[in-house]
Amino acid sequence: MLKVENLKANIGEVQILNGIDLTINKGELHAVMGPNGSGKSTLCHVLMGNPDYESSGKVYVDETEVLETQQFERSNKGIFQSFQYPVGLPGVSLLEFVMASNDGLSKDEIINLAKKFNVEQFLDRDVNVDLSGGEKKRSELFQLALKKPKLALLDEIDSGLDIDAIKSVAGLINENRNEDTSYIIVTHYSRILRYLDVDKVHIVVKGNIVKSGSKELIEEVDSGGYTQYQEQ
Repeated sequence: MLKVENLKANIGEVQILNGIDLTINKGELHAVMGPNGSGKSTLCHVLMGNPDYESSGKVYVDETEVLETQQFERSNKGIFQSFQYPVGLPGVSLLEFVMASNDGLSKDEIINLAKKFNVEQFLDRDVNVDLSGGEKKRSELFQLALKKPKLALLDEIDSGLDIDAIKSVAGLINENRNEDTSYIIVTHYSRILRYLDVDKVHIVVKGNIVKSGSKELIEEVDSGGYTQYQEQ
C-alpha cells in the first residue's frame, strides 16, 4: 500500500532524512521509534507533503507516485496526518469543520460516530480550543474515522497524555482498525505500543532506519535505550 524508496529530506543545508526505505502493506500498523531529532516526525511531514522540506526519492501510495504532488492532492489520495500539537481553529465549530470535509455522511451519522469517540460534547465548540491533550487526540481520531484514509500518519499521538488517556487513545485505534487503512505511529516511548497490535517496529537514528523487526524490538528499546543503535 505504501512504498518508500531512498527518501531524503532537508531544510536548507540541514539534512534530516538520509535515504529511508519502507514498505507497509494494506491494513498494517507500523511503529517508528527513535530519539529526539532523529527524523521521525520529519518522515510524517514529508509523506504528507509539508512544503517546508526539500525531498527526493520515491513515495508510492497504491502504486501511484505522490512525492511531487501537493498536500491537498495527497489528502485526496488517502493520506491523513494527526499532529503532535493539533492546531486550534477559533470561530469554526468541530461540527462545521467535519461537515465541510466529510464524504457524504449525514449529520446524524456524524453525531453517532462522535458519540463512539466521546467527542459529541465538543461538536458545537471551536476545533481544538480549550481542550485537554487527550480530548484533542480523541477529536483527531474521530476525524480520521470520518475520512477513512488509506494511510494514517499519527505523529506522537501519545505526547503529553497520562496513562489513562494513552489507554483510551490506544483503545480507539484498536477498535477502529480495518484492512483498508494502514498506520504509521511515531513515538519516543513504548507505553502506547503496549496496548496496540503492532505489525512492525522501525528504529530511526540520525535520519536512517537502523533496525526493523517485530514487536519484540519494543522490549529491546526499553532495556537498552537508543544509545545501543547510535553506537552501531
